[in-house]
Amino acid sequence: MRGSKTMTKGQHAGRRGAADASGRSPFVRLTELLAGISPGKAVINLSVGEPRHPIPAFVAPVLLEHNKLFGKYPMSRGTVRFREAAATWLGKRYKLSRALDPNSEVIVLNGSREGLFLAAIAARRYLGKQKSIVLLPNPFYAVYGAGAEIAGCEPIALPATRDRGFIPDYAAIPDDLFARAAVIFVCSPANPQGSVVPRSALENLVARARKHGALVFADECYSDIWLKDEAPAGVLEAAGKNFSGVVAFHSLSKRSSLPGLRCGFAAGDPAFLAAFMELRNVAAPQVPEPVQEVAVTAYGDETHVAENRRLYRAKFDLADRILGSRFNYRRPEGGFFLWLDVTKYNDDENATLEFWRKSGLRVVPGSYLALPTPDGNNPGAGYVRAALVDDLAITEEALYRLADIHG
Repeated sequence: MRGSKTMTKGQHAGRRGAADASGRSPFVRLTELLAGISPGKAVINLSVGEPRHPIPAFVAPVLLEHNKLFGKYPMSRGTVRFREAAATWLGKRYKLSRALDPNSEVIVLNGSREGLFLAAIAARRYLGKQKSIVLLPNPFYAVYGAGAEIAGCEPIALPATRDRGFIPDYAAIPDDLFARAAVIFVCSPANPQGSVVPRSALENLVARARKHGALVFADECYSDIWLKDEAPAGVLEAAGKNFSGVVAFHSLSKRSSLPGLRCGFAAGDPAFLAAFMELRNVAAPQVPEPVQEVAVTAYGDETHVAENRRLYRAKFDLADRILGSRFNYRRPEGGFFLWLDVTKYNDDENATLEFWRKSGLRVVPGSYLALPTPDGNNPGAGYVRAALVDDLAITEEALYRLADIHG
């Protein structure tokens, strides 16, 4: 299987911050790859992880009730009501050693994407210039690398391959890399593979990061889409009673099928969050208060989340039945992506073109989501990512097309 099994001293993926040597978006590259080529059937877009389940019924009434608040500038930190709602939800969702202080350990974000990006910059400023690298899973959400690049840090990508359950070997990171690291990014459930980092591994990672003065940033935006029996553990559980060195990032995009709301939060280390706010006060977009009121309602309601999760589970039940073992398919632990082995097509770009030409399926080449390791291997090569974000009927049609392609 592609990719390195362990992380050795000096092993890294180069100095560019996105999953491409030019730093360009994987979606721009995909558009260029398919340009001028006609799809073989009516298009089903599986490329973007944009939830398309019904918007919760409470959204419009809450916005209408609070629409006058659009006439004022919001506080960058977030309203007291929002921070209390986020802290309360965290206490219910996770087995925390203590409750979070909404006044110092929670801040609002304009979606987790901008938060993750700016947090990397704030981390470099907070920790000092001697912290010159950022560790990230490989494949990875491109914003991690983009933040590292703008912060002036070298991104070091940790292969997450099938032989390790699609989880990086965090225990194999040498001490000298930890000593130079500003941030270790963790995504659990992972984008794109849906793998979940066990709590014990999170505890070990947090302990080592603290020993070497690094920050652990956990992207947990898929945390409420679990596809098996147990809810994934979170980094704040692994942190114990002291949240120092640890920040969890959350969003309503996936949890509540509200990608257009652009609302989330960061929670954890109060000293870092105070430094983060120094940057956010001058550089970050504020979150309108009516949007925060929707979030207060969303974090206080689990009914719509349970229904959301039920729909995703139903779609993966279809994948279990229709795909079987095709494409080396395995039901992920969380998230809503298929991570399909397409080595029979020689490479993932060829597979992407074949799926488009024959079946009108738009997927993302896995190599566009990852960086090559020093030995030239790309842990995303030979895979494609497909997002099961449409309704059951469209999803079923897409899965049957995939099964027909495979034969």
